[in-house]
Order: sequence, then C-alpha cells, then structure tokens
Amino acid sequence: MAIIEVNGLRKAYGGRPVVDGVSFAVEEGEIFGILGPNGAGKTTTVECVEGLRVPDGGTVRVAGLDPVADHERVTPLLGAQLQESELQAKLTVREALELYSAFYPRPADWRPLAERLGLDGVLTTRFGKLSGGQRQRLFIALALIGDPRVVVLDELTTGLDPRGRRDTWKLIEDVRDSGVTVLLVTHFMEEAQHLCDRVAVIHAGRVAALDTPQGLIGRAASSTVISLTPSRPLDDADLAALPAVASLERKDGRLVINGTDETVDAVISLLARHRVTAHRLRVADATLDDAFLDLTAVLEEKEA
Repeated sequence: MAIIEVNGLRKAYGGRPVVDGVSFAVEEGEIFGILGPNGAGKTTTVECVEGLRVPDGGTVRVAGLDPVADHERVTPLLGAQLQESELQAKLTVREALELYSAFYPRPADWRPLAERLGLDGVLTTRFGKLSGGQRQRLFIALALIGDPRVVVLDELTTGLDPRGRRDTWKLIEDVRDSGVTVLLVTHFMEEAQHLCDRVAVIHAGRVAALDTPQGLIGRAASSTVISLTPSRPLDDADLAALPAVASLERKDGRLVINGTDETVDAVISLLARHRVTAHRLRVADATLDDAFLDLTAVLEEKEA
C-alpha cells in the first residue's frame, strides 16, 4: 500500500517551473530515495510532501491526507529533518528533546535515541555551541521523536564524518525495520545505494528514472568495471574491437575498461591469445554513482 502518493506535482517560483509534473508513490515500510543534481527540484518536492509548500498543481497525499488542507492530521504522522534548520542558540540539547517530545501525544523515548545518535554526551550543551555534525544528529533525533509513520530526511548525513554516517545509516535501517517509511533526499550515491529500496532520479523538475538502485545500475552504459596492469602493452586495434565498451582509460600503465559481462569475457580471451599476464586484475560492478552520471549525461545531451 502506498503511504505517499505524488501525482503531477507542479511548483514554480517567479514564473519559473521548479517541479514540473513529478509523480511517484512510496510504499509503506520502504526507504525511498530522491536523487538529482543541485536545483533539480528535490527539496521543493519533499517540502510539498511535508506541507511546507503549497503546490501550484497536481496532488500530494500522505496516508490519504492532503498535507496542506489536513495539516493538523498529517503532523503527528510525519517527522521531518529539513535541509536547513535552526534552534534558539541558548537551548540545550536536552531542552530541545524534551520540548519536541511535549508536542506529541505518544512520543518516542528520546533517551535511547540520543544515545544511539551520539548525543548523550552533549545533553547540557547549548545549540549555539554544537558542531555541524552534532546539530545534524540532533535534527535527526527531533524528526524521529514523535514516533512518526513517515519520516522525511533531506540530506541526512551532511556534515557527518564517515563513522557518523555509517552509524546513522544503521539507525535509519532500524527505523525502517520498525515499520516507519523513510523518504530520503541525498546527493551521496553510496548512501542511496546502501539504504534505498527504490530511488527516483529528478532532473530539471521531472522524474527521469524510477527503479531499484540495482535496476538503475543495470541500465547504465557500463555495468562492469575491469581494471588491470598488463605485462606488456595491448594493441589499440584489439582494445577497440572489444564488445560493449563504454569507455577505456590508460593511466600509468594501468588499463580501466567500463563495459559489461561480455566485455569481461572478451578481455580474458584477448589476454590469453596474446599471452599477456594481467597484474592486479579487478572486476567490479558499476555503482549507482556511475549510473547517475550516465543518466544525467544523456539527459543533458538531449537538452543541448
């Protein structure tokens, strides 16, 4: 069952369309990612889902409710971590958690949440004294403190170090496993590939692709990356004849070929025919980052 439904969403600023007919549905209990370049309309889209923006056209529903017209009924169902947020500088972390808990009839216990997010050591620290990463973790806690059915996370791990990012990913997976639906806006492709059940790529205010991360990767021009250092140089004509090659790069004697499984078989055959040894041979799947770059490059080429 879809808990979020967006159909033909449109929003313009100063006559310039920012969101131009976006449609997608988020199933209950999944982590749904929204990806796209800067200015694509990602944040405006989720702000319409949150009821913070009034759409110019189309419909948005959260658990069957209009986030604007039914704002008071949607608020207890939906938690949000905004891309940019502020609190009063003298408010301590503990005071913020207790204050937000008081807004909800059945809030989550903020103490284990604070501990899980590494905030238990700064409970008496004022907001104005927190680091960027600590502020980000606090806003994630505040988004979850109402025990929502849906949580919207806009740039979830911006400002977090690699360890903090991984710990937060685990928390979000636990949140999803508890039955909460997560709508995640991110520019970290690794984050989307690790967390999301499905992703929508928004480009120029429209949904350019919607699939699982692996589905998008499988549609990329190069789904496999082969890298090796040959014991002696390979002939340019032989390399040019390899099937399904999306790109080929030489650097400091190392060869990197982007292709498919068919390319892998052909490279191995080529090496065997010419009795060339492959030093440090690596074969890896392409990443969501590769798929995203392929997709946006095609879209930009069409627009040119």
